[in-house]
Amino acid sequence: MSLTIPHAAPAAPRTSTRLLHGLVGGGVPDPGLRNHLERWGELHHQPHRLIDQLEASGLVGHGGAWFPVAAKWRAVAGASRRRPVVVANGAEGEPASRKDALLLAQAPHLVLDGLALAASALGAQQAIVYVPASSMPTVEVAVAERRASRLDPLAIELAESPETFIAGQESAVVSALAGRRGAVPSFAGLTTIRERGVGGRPTLVQNVETLAHVALLARFGADWFRGVGTPQNPGTMLLTVSRPGGPMVVEAALGSSLRAAAGLGDDDLAHTSAVLLGGYGGAWVSPQVFAELPVAEKAARRAGATLGAGVIVPLPLDVCPLAEMADVVRYMEGQGAGQCGPCVHGLAELADNMDRLAFGGRGGPRVDSILEICTLVEGRGACRHPDGVARFVRSGLGVFADEIASHQRRGPCPRTRAARLLPVTGRTETRRLVSRA
Repeated sequence: MSLTIPHAAPAAPRTSTRLLHGLVGGGVPDPGLRNHLERWGELHHQPHRLIDQLEASGLVGHGGAWFPVAAKWRAVAGASRRRPVVVANGAEGEPASRKDALLLAQAPHLVLDGLALAASALGAQQAIVYVPASSMPTVEVAVAERRASRLDPLAIELAESPETFIAGQESAVVSALAGRRGAVPSFAGLTTIRERGVGGRPTLVQNVETLAHVALLARFGADWFRGVGTPQNPGTMLLTVSRPGGPMVVEAALGSSLRAAAGLGDDDLAHTSAVLLGGYGGAWVSPQVFAELPVAEKAARRAGATLGAGVIVPLPLDVCPLAEMADVVRYMEGQGAGQCGPCVHGLAELADNMDRLAFGGRGGPRVDSILEICTLVEGRGACRHPDGVARFVRSGLGVFADEIASHQRRGPCPRTRAARLLPVTGRTETRRLVSRA
């Protein structure tokens, strides 16, 4: 059923370097199956016990929603008598995120192990890997290796995700796999994709980082998983930190210091105007607030932000925050599905107002008028895309109040003509990996 590895199975990692184990320390590792099995050993598990292990571990989803994994799997398992579909979601439409792409490039078999485990535990009819074109070559090779070794309970299929921000939203994934236009989220209704998704079957859509955690948890157990982190926030998570030399993927224990995980010292924060948490659907926080935050979603939410999919962007003082925000909001307007008023009209109005605030003459739009637009789009969309944009804008209007006042008095600052820090199109590769205890 699998390759034979001549030596004993490796010991479980004892530090917070888990998903990045064997990847940190220079060079690019061989992502092949033999190297994977030498690093992690073969899978020996009991499918009927896996969901109980997930529940005992406290594992939550790492795609941004932070929903308990065991509860999600039980919902799919109990939805109907029809065999479900399981999907590894590596779309990663967030331009500032690199963690999923890195896992798929350097540890694809860890993700595929998790997908195979989900298929086995749920008795799935279909297992699909949903990734962008940039990740497809490595995943194709990995799937072919597994088929040749007859490693998985059923054949793993591949599907290419569109290069859009909303392509990874659960119902958008189902829409894309059904062959509908692009990857468009469905309107909220009484029936979820866990009950009726791909082909009308119960469907599990799970982020690739989450599935990689499942692969290790199945090998080493729930107690091992809880060996780092806190009782309320066990385990680790991957973070993408924007740095001067390029984005850097780090692994941090939940509950640990967020600033330590990001490698931001006092001097770094002294030269930072604000920090973006959670990406373009996240929120801006001041350096002082950021410095006190742990790696914990509840703490981030108390600060009016979210860890989301683990994006951290410190904004240097020599960058115009209003120009950065205006470009991102305009990008996010273009990334909407175009199927409801908040996306079609509300985001366009927000983008117009942010353009005028950043690049217009003296005066410009009033802050309370922009906040009113945020209120009008929040909670009214077919999906949460407008809500995320409104949170991004609302938080920035508070954190950058002095910048706004300066633009309104004097017009655009000279920094608006500088190159932008926040990416709004395309993807770039990163091989920078760091482990943070």
